[in-house]
Amino acid sequence: MNAGYEAADNQMKIAKIEAIVISIPFAGGGKSAETAWGKKNANTADSLLVKVTTSNGITGWGESFGFTAIPTVKAAIEQVLAPLCIGRSAASIGSLMLDVQKRLHIFGRSGAIMFAISAIDIALWDILGKATGRPVHRLLGGREVTELQCYASLVRYSEPEVVAANVERALADGFSHLKLHEIDVEAVRAARKTAGDDVEITLDVNCPWTVREALDMSSKLRPFNLRWLEEPIWPPENYDGLARLRREAGIPIAAGENASTLMDFQQMLVAGAVDFVQPSPAKMGGITELQKVFTLAAAHNTTVMVHTFYDGPGLLASVHASAALGSKGSLVEWRYFDLEAQLYGDAIFPKRGAIVVPQGPGLGVDPDPDVVRSFQVLS
Repeated sequence: MNAGYEAADNQMKIAKIEAIVISIPFAGGGKSAETAWGKKNANTADSLLVKVTTSNGITGWGESFGFTAIPTVKAAIEQVLAPLCIGRSAASIGSLMLDVQKRLHIFGRSGAIMFAISAIDIALWDILGKATGRPVHRLLGGREVTELQCYASLVRYSEPEVVAANVERALADGFSHLKLHEIDVEAVRAARKTAGDDVEITLDVNCPWTVREALDMSSKLRPFNLRWLEEPIWPPENYDGLARLRREAGIPIAAGENASTLMDFQQMLVAGAVDFVQPSPAKMGGITELQKVFTLAAAHNTTVMVHTFYDGPGLLASVHASAALGSKGSLVEWRYFDLEAQLYGDAIFPKRGAIVVPQGPGLGVDPDPDVVRSFQVLS
């Protein structure tokens, strides 16, 4: 540990942990079907932010994957995690997170507890960067990357004409990579016809099919030249089933947003289940665990495409990790719908389909306090 880290470790104790719910209205470009986070015709993007303050006044921001589970995750942070973390060193992130995971394993190694751990971990990396004057991608040993290409991640529209209209909109906004969340062949056909052959399209179906159903669907989807088919099988931890689909489908397979621990990712990779592995930093332990997935994936010659269907510190964690540890073709998922307000203003809003890697200390940019205040949901 260098002198900067030692100073940070000696001076910084976790003094306060706040869980902040925000709900920002959005327009998705048309009536959406039931969303992947459990709301039918959703019209707000609900997020759970975590603000950690140290004894010497440094604040760090994290984000939990929550959506309709936000009340449960908020309770986990306030009633379970915060009492274990307050008073501990904010700089000893790895040892603190390991201790917390060991103490709480009896409650399960996924879901609300792991989401809560993830948010606090991201906030602690933000604090460490601010304390040492370095952006997180430098803390991770990052390379010289100033921007990353994004793919526009559309919500599920179901109706082919609405899909086509939103594909046109995304292309006009400068995106050359798209993700669909459709489960109907005609909706995918409409997207490909509208986009043409040169636009990269991925398809996330959110775990709806048996292996047999997925094989049957893949034969219908194959003509659309998908970059990958994401989370096609139920249950998502059926890695042998995914491996069979990967061998027989003729479409690259992506999965991992529902994996919670490093062991899950190891089992997935050992099974040969995926072409693209997709850890979700706000779900699976934050930056501390995310960096380990990059190392594990490299040992299995598998590409990491971080899952980032959120707009706050979880997104920034993905950007920094991808900039530092990703391959040349790393893409950032940009949740493509029109929020009434952006948590970071224009600071990281994609331009010409690319997102700037923040160069300031920590995550590089803090949430706009006016946006947080205006859209906070007070309990």
